[in-house]
Amino acid sequence: MNMSNAIDNIVSLDYSEEMKTSYRDYALSVIIARALPDVRDGLKPVQRRILYAMNELGLDPKKPHRKSARIVGDTMGKYHPHGDSSIYDALVHMTEEYALSIPLVDGHGNFGSIDGDGAAAMRYTEARLSAGAMTMLEHLDDGLVDFIPNFDNSEKEPVVLPAMLPNLLINGTTGIAVGMATNIPPHNPGEVIDGAIALLDNPGLSTEDLMKYIPGPDFPTGGSIVNASDLPALYATGEGKIKIRAKTEIEPGDSGRKNIVVTEIPYTAAGSKSRLVESLSALMKDKVFDEIYDVRDESNKEGIRIVIEVKRDRNIDNLLNGLYKKTPLEDTYGANLLAVKRQQPYTFTLKTMLQEFLTFQEELYTKEFEHLLRKAQDRLEVVNGLIRATDVIDLIIEILRGSSSLSQAKRCLIEGVTDEIRFKSAKSEKQARTLQFTQRQAEAILAMPLSRLVGLEILKLHEENTSLIEQITSYEKILSDPKELHKVIKGRLREYKKQFGRPRRTMLTNAETSGYVEEKKVEDIYVLIDRFGYVKSIDAAGFARASEDSLRDFVHMVRMKNTDKLCLFTAQGNLYYIKAQAIPRGRIRDKGVLIQTLCKVDQEDALLYTSFEALFESQLLFTTRQGYIKLVSGIEFETNRSSISTTRLEDGDLIAGLLLLSAADILSSSMKVVILTEKGLSLGFPLSEVSELKKSSRGVKGITLDARDSVLFASAFRPEDETFEVNGKTLSVKKVRCRKRAAKGQKAALEV
Repeated sequence: MNMSNAIDNIVSLDYSEEMKTSYRDYALSVIIARALPDVRDGLKPVQRRILYAMNELGLDPKKPHRKSARIVGDTMGKYHPHGDSSIYDALVHMTEEYALSIPLVDGHGNFGSIDGDGAAAMRYTEARLSAGAMTMLEHLDDGLVDFIPNFDNSEKEPVVLPAMLPNLLINGTTGIAVGMATNIPPHNPGEVIDGAIALLDNPGLSTEDLMKYIPGPDFPTGGSIVNASDLPALYATGEGKIKIRAKTEIEPGDSGRKNIVVTEIPYTAAGSKSRLVESLSALMKDKVFDEIYDVRDESNKEGIRIVIEVKRDRNIDNLLNGLYKKTPLEDTYGANLLAVKRQQPYTFTLKTMLQEFLTFQEELYTKEFEHLLRKAQDRLEVVNGLIRATDVIDLIIEILRGSSSLSQAKRCLIEGVTDEIRFKSAKSEKQARTLQFTQRQAEAILAMPLSRLVGLEILKLHEENTSLIEQITSYEKILSDPKELHKVIKGRLREYKKQFGRPRRTMLTNAETSGYVEEKKVEDIYVLIDRFGYVKSIDAAGFARASEDSLRDFVHMVRMKNTDKLCLFTAQGNLYYIKAQAIPRGRIRDKGVLIQTLCKVDQEDALLYTSFEALFESQLLFTTRQGYIKLVSGIEFETNRSSISTTRLEDGDLIAGLLLLSAADILSSSMKVVILTEKGLSLGFPLSEVSELKKSSRGVKGITLDARDSVLFASAFRPEDETFEVNGKTLSVKKVRCRKRAAKGQKAALEV
């Protein structure tokens, strides 16, 4: 190979520019050829190709169903060269009555359900076109829309379907492209048709005027839109949020309970109803809503029925507010009226979207009547020729008998050429030269059977001639007068309204969701923690029945309310909160769960377990290993966080003693503090000498220590007490002894 030629063939490109160009081409392909619908027929390319392939297979509503695999195969092989699973998913979606106001495909077999069950494999299911799809495929062969070559130039496919219904608004759509997304909610077919007719009559209607006919989306799953006042802004701008709420009813239940029955779910939960029921059950099991006694799904083919059984004497309205706030029973639908117009994405308003549809209808109907006019004119030409032929049928028969070929006879009928044709008389030949039939008339005459010469058939020809003249007059009037054209469009739309119209399913309201007030039956419980860190809670009755032997396994036992929080203080200076409702309820012999699964405490040393209620009404005595001491009010530890720092510690310091003191302890003049060190030294002094400080402070020096000494224990007690608490342990006052003499200025604890 010549090296100079190779060098000449090298093309130098800027990498960043090439990336920009390539990514822009890719993004445009995704936007136009995959993700976004055309504003005219409301279909994405894959949906349009599926319907066209089914139409080519002759799968109209009156024909038997055909295997979905055959439909997917034809679509993929001829028009849509992408994955078969994506084509089948699009086919399945067009069968879903809970997703579309007018399904475009009639499915036979397991095509999934509103619960979230997936469709069976395409080899098991069958499909055909629905009546709704036929409104988009009628007159497809009449030249109403343009056709383009398919991906390999072996077939032709329509650029857009001749949709006679505003499918984009009626069925809505969802699509995610590069840098943009569309989310158009479905609407009521009858309302959309009424709005289109009104706009056709009066193009100057405002969005507010159109909303008298189309007040808002109408979801196939029903429910309620609870922010109807926000819809005018959505329709005026093309963007907005819709709050959808389930429809509920209150029914009497068993044993004096009441049931909340969900009969319609939000559109956003369509196709995932099972997950909605599971989320409700999980909230009941996790005690998030203590009012719920049971949740069960009683839905069947007749409709949705999710039963939430409520405990006796509970506020149902308050519970509903909580369910709307914390479950998919109320959800937000983000609407974005984005579609493709002339190969470009645009955000439409309600009015502009209807205007695009009506403009498309004017084009379609104009082409349709132009086609009908040409067809009628052609037929009138033929009928006139046949009528003329019956008047000179004997001459025509003589021409045929005297001709040596069909082309010779045809030339005579059209041009009057009689050369080489044998006539019975010169008169007949002279008359034949005057015949001037058209090409189309001559072909019809030569193909006319003799039965058409019967008098009754001739009468039918005259009647057809009259009818064709009337049709042509009507077609010309429609094509010359826009009002007449609009009258035809409105008439057909009204027919579709009779066929597909239905009552509105989604209610439009303005309702504010009130805050949920946690409503629990307050009761005493005991939180039990064993030496391995397993924790559980039991009710007060269960604790009272427990034997002393069974309680010996637990190193910590905290009495508290079921609405309270368990507080865990560690030697590292951290405080962890655990909601009582998060602690699993069980029996005395149940194992429980590791406390690490309920809070973020890891390898820290637990010093004190208490309830927040007790902590809030008390003060904490902190003593650190380096000898710092302070009192902190329990109010300091009020927070909504799951963990906080309880004190400031020097490097290498830890909390050695932590004691919960009541108001009576603080006010007692006889209350003493005792500090014991690793080397056996001790110091005792009145509790009143300890300062109350903030939790963020380090504290004051409580005892002077040698360089290698540290505080071992610290506590407080009255001299008359026989025992005192140290870090959750009960010690005897009599057993506290000093192994060494106290340092100068310090005294043995028992001598205080």
